[in-house]
Amino acid sequence: MKTAALALTALLACAGAGVAQAQSVTLTGMLGGKALLIVDGAPPRTVAAGESFQGVKVIATQGEQAVVEIAGQRHTLRVGEAPASVGAASAAGAGGNKVVLTAGSGGHFLTQGQINGQSVQLLVDTGATLVAMSEADARRIGLNYKAGEPIRTSTANGMTSGWRIKLASVRLGDVVVHNVDAAVTPGAMPFILLGNSYLTRFQMARTNDQLVLEKRY
Repeated sequence: MKTAALALTALLACAGAGVAQAQSVTLTGMLGGKALLIVDGAPPRTVAAGESFQGVKVIATQGEQAVVEIAGQRHTLRVGEAPASVGAASAAGAGGNKVVLTAGSGGHFLTQGQINGQSVQLLVDTGATLVAMSEADARRIGLNYKAGEPIRTSTANGMTSGWRIKLASVRLGDVVVHNVDAAVTPGAMPFILLGNSYLTRFQMARTNDQLVLEKRY
């Protein structure tokens, strides 16, 4: 099974609403001719051609790509490509100001995004002061983190050293936030934590298993 991930962000228009909702659709690989999809952070699901999952219909699969239909529009997902924004745009003009996330198993909000244009997997963490990532993730993204400010941070295993840096951009769906403070630490982390240095740029509201982030101006 291929493990490289591709996020396709489709901006689905809300009936009667002024802005579009952001739906995150990730092709994590192919399994026996079926597409392995993650939709809005939900657990991965294998979907065969002709089947649908959470509003995403798989039209065809071939090699390392899948053709899917979202909100009546067809898109080709290719394993390993960077995320792309497609579909309806915000009624307010270029760029969006609203992200809608759906909780996965355990109630966690896990989503695909971009940091400085590089594809990443993010976990919403309101208990984290900053966006936080491991050195391995920072190197993969191409961050010169050792040029940042040396800091001491508290972890589950006690205090550790790290670096405080500034991210040029963090993107979820069609919503981009610039100049976001982040911390890089030596320990391994399964996900990049989307902490309050990013979240405080938004008004947040949770209803059942949905988290709505609306950008502050």
